[in-house]
Amino acid sequence: MRFSIIGAIVTYVTAASATINWTLQKAANPTADQQDAYTRIESAMKLAAARYARFTDASKTVRVYYAPGVPTAEANYNGDLRFGSDRAYMTERTAMHEIAHTLGVGQTAAFDRNCAANNWPTATPLLRSWDGAAAKINCGGGHFWPYGLNYESEWSETNGDRHVQMVDAMLADGM
Repeated sequence: MRFSIIGAIVTYVTAASATINWTLQKAANPTADQQDAYTRIESAMKLAAARYARFTDASKTVRVYYAPGVPTAEANYNGDLRFGSDRAYMTERTAMHEIAHTLGVGQTAAFDRNCAANNWPTATPLLRSWDGAAAKINCGGGHFWPYGLNYESEWSETNGDRHVQMVDAMLADGM
């Protein structure tokens, strides 16, 4: 009987503490370039996953790769995230932006429908609480703004927090 109760509590706690779980795929004998990239990518992903954990209960398993042929970074809904060789993109901002793609930003029909109809019943009021009554979520090219963290120039601690809260609200809106 005790084992069943403990098992139920562990199951509940696990379900209540959703996270962005990620693993970086590494070469067995990395070159100096690969090792440097792995260090930078791991730092960026740790920061991004921690920020997501503070502001959302979204769950996703993400497989992260260093792919020198990728010009910047890219990710898709199936959970693959690839950083290219440009070190300027191995940042928390880029990792957060790409994690948003793995959660559905620009990757799902629901995102596209909500964007086309500007139908964000949770996300729009959240945005307006920060930016005023006229604020609107804009979409294009599989991205959203403001707070989509589409460019490094958009980065600030506040914008990073708001980005995750917007993605969380978009998920609540059925993205």
